[in-house]
Amino acid sequence: MTEASQEIPPVVAPSAFATRSAKEASAYLIDQLVSVVKRHMPQIDPVLRGFAAGSNLTDYEMGRALQAQGILFQLVSIAEQAYAMRRRRFIERERGHDQLLGTFDQVLSAAAKAGVSADEIRAQLHALRIRPVITAHPTEAKRVSILEKNRRIYLLMRDLESTRWTDRERNALAAQVRDQIELLFLTGDLHLEKPTVEHEVAWGQHFFSETIFDLAPDLLAAFERALEKHYPNETFEVSPFFQFGSWIGGDRDGNPFVTNAVTRKTMSDNALASLGYYRQRIVELGRMLSLSPRAAHIPQKLRDDLERRLNALKDASSIRSRNQMEPYRQFCNLILYKLDQTLRATRGEAPADLRYSNADELIAELRFIEECLIEGRSATLASDLVRPLRRAVEIFRFSTVRLDLRENTTRTTAALCDLWRATQEGEPPGVETPEWRAWLDAQLQTPPLSADEREKFSSDTRETIETFELVAELQSRLDREAFGSFVLSMTHSAADVLGAYVLAKEAGLVRQGSKGVYCTLPIVPLFETISDLQDAPAIMRELLQIPLVRSSAKSQGDLQEVMIGYSDSNKDGGFLPSNWELYKAQARLTAVGIEEGVAIAFFHGRGGSVSRGGAPTGQAIAAQPAGSIRGRFRVTEQGEVVSFKYANRGTAAYQMELLASSVFMHALKSEREDALIPRAEFEEAFEEMSVAALDAYTKFIGDPGLVAYFQAASPLEEISMLNIGSRPARRFGARSLADLRAIPWVFAWAQNRHAITSWYGVGSGLKVFLDARGDKGLELLRRMYDQSRLFKLVLDEVEKALMMVDISIARAYASLVADEELRARIFSTIEAEYELTRSVVLRVTGAEQIGDRFPALRARLADRLPTINEVNREQVELLRRFRNTEDEAAREAIKVPLLLSISCIAAGLGATG
Repeated sequence: MTEASQEIPPVVAPSAFATRSAKEASAYLIDQLVSVVKRHMPQIDPVLRGFAAGSNLTDYEMGRALQAQGILFQLVSIAEQAYAMRRRRFIERERGHDQLLGTFDQVLSAAAKAGVSADEIRAQLHALRIRPVITAHPTEAKRVSILEKNRRIYLLMRDLESTRWTDRERNALAAQVRDQIELLFLTGDLHLEKPTVEHEVAWGQHFFSETIFDLAPDLLAAFERALEKHYPNETFEVSPFFQFGSWIGGDRDGNPFVTNAVTRKTMSDNALASLGYYRQRIVELGRMLSLSPRAAHIPQKLRDDLERRLNALKDASSIRSRNQMEPYRQFCNLILYKLDQTLRATRGEAPADLRYSNADELIAELRFIEECLIEGRSATLASDLVRPLRRAVEIFRFSTVRLDLRENTTRTTAALCDLWRATQEGEPPGVETPEWRAWLDAQLQTPPLSADEREKFSSDTRETIETFELVAELQSRLDREAFGSFVLSMTHSAADVLGAYVLAKEAGLVRQGSKGVYCTLPIVPLFETISDLQDAPAIMRELLQIPLVRSSAKSQGDLQEVMIGYSDSNKDGGFLPSNWELYKAQARLTAVGIEEGVAIAFFHGRGGSVSRGGAPTGQAIAAQPAGSIRGRFRVTEQGEVVSFKYANRGTAAYQMELLASSVFMHALKSEREDALIPRAEFEEAFEEMSVAALDAYTKFIGDPGLVAYFQAASPLEEISMLNIGSRPARRFGARSLADLRAIPWVFAWAQNRHAITSWYGVGSGLKVFLDARGDKGLELLRRMYDQSRLFKLVLDEVEKALMMVDISIARAYASLVADEELRARIFSTIEAEYELTRSVVLRVTGAEQIGDRFPALRARLADRLPTINEVNREQVELLRRFRNTEDEAAREAIKVPLLLSISCIAAGLGATG
């Protein structure tokens, strides 16, 4: 026996995974991990398998044990995703595709049976606009190299599902699985340096190259197939309604590292990514379209157009000399030649010949190839080979994504104050005064300042105005749809939004059009806090009376977008008030839009965790107010949500179709569904509970000792050492609770198993209502739970969150608070609210214990929580040692396992912020 065979035991793969459960697949992957760990570090094997605590390990060994436990959770997640994909395939085989929830087939089958006409389908299709927006919000703790290995394991597990392999082939695949797990264990889990924005751009592009570029065109084809199936003999035009946005490289809000130079580089990188993809696909298309005049009908218009285009080139000799009897190939070579010149120009090099000035030119050429193939009686080649690429160009154009710019009103107001000083005497008045508003109105009528006049501005102000100038430049140079919108966070008034229009005017983005003077970049207010959500309808009504705002909305198809923030409203008011105020704001803003004749479209600023708006996609969309979507839906996708949805092809395809079909179904059904008809008694009950819940939550976060408790009883400060994002954890570097971003707020409360962000105040809100209304109140809440989608969604997500809370572990974290009186006061308040929330949720739902109604989640947590709990306990001790150790070298030795414990718990819980 060789030395190698002694070290590495043979891997014997199960006969097939096609019928195995997620738990069995998880067990198989964990066995492989255990075998790897035993070979490399046998001393941590007992800890990995839960047979022993880690107190007898060195800091290095503990770090490796925590890394292995984090890998264990990654492998379990891979097995769960693979099983979910198998389950969907099983349902499709056994019951039919139209019985698979979350598909166009299912939505259109139900629509046809309900008598929805083809004309109504066409009308909704015409309005359909869906755009997930990928952000660089720091909630992804896994490096790209880790994501890539996870994807390889997923693909190998999918291969192992097949029954076609011989035992020899199956064992070879199993050996590859083990190799990838070994590579995971031998690869560093932590970011050694804080990522730059350029790193974040590359992280976002990873998902496009892996899955999104190919799958987005497939989504349109899936919609077409479902339309043909359920509405035969009807014709529909499926436009590129599903596109992607991004904030990476454009989100300036509190991130000093996003500069105009960074945005310019981001735009170039995004353009190169899409152009590179098209080049690869054109090469493949040229290889396939080897049609010869001897065997196929080649339309004369193809020959004529090819000759005309070749004559326009400076040097077409290389194209003419190749594939002379294969005109489609020559046409593809022509496209390839022009793409190469476009790539040169995008990289800043001088193109040697003609290039594409915009994506529309490439789209037209691909459409021409389709037409020629159809005319030549090869329609299936046109639809199967050319149309997916043409649709990809329509979706991604020459920019991959529509980049949003985001800035906060603190920065824009500072720039406007500089502009005031350059045009007026004295210091600017308060931003809420009539004088300030009158000045803004006047500024919209004046020409921009000259370059010499701007020299008086601060460097920050010049940078802000140059941001808008960059939009004008790159819209013309890269792509007219390269930018999405300018999102103004911390919007508190109409004057705040008008100020953004003034800055856009200074940069030349306000122009005269056929529908009046308009802004070429949509300005989108972001309402985040409870009070801002309450004020939003009045603010938008005021804005839509202003001619420039109104004509800008007209230029966008009589559409004004409004962004609503789930994260900060939750941090500001707690879970129940946040959800209720978000719902009311959407309903009231929708009504404002109807009154003003301008459709209000919502941009949902959601995160991954429930307290930041994370909820099952279909249920969350179905619970939106009637008529509030109408086919237009934008939503942020952040961190671990992006990797969960888009890392693997099967999951990505399903998640994209689930989002699109849910939006389309809401557009078709919401205004005729009983479940979404406003009911006064339900709304009054919600309002009463929300007021009481807000009062309890406000008192809690208003405790002067809460910040000290939070910092001591959680890894809040240590999370920033993970280096998982380029931006600071606080907007302006202050140490107050108000300045702390929502992500670390949620992340740290999840780590210490308090999880207050997803339930605190709910118990008090329900109790006050029940105390006041008695048995009739309980009967009403039970009816609401059965009949109100929003109330059911809120209570279900609260109950799921309560399943994550562990009071005994939370108490261990509280022991890190040195001040005994502070510790006792805050923790006893949390514990009392937790017990109250548990009891009232059970009382309303009628369940016997928390989690009874979610058996799948309960089973999943039963497998994960024992390990998570041990890591939590270890983290408490690591925090205690790290904070009490003064020697720098000793602190550094503790820091690695401490950070790995944070990453491990995040992987186990399935979410960070």
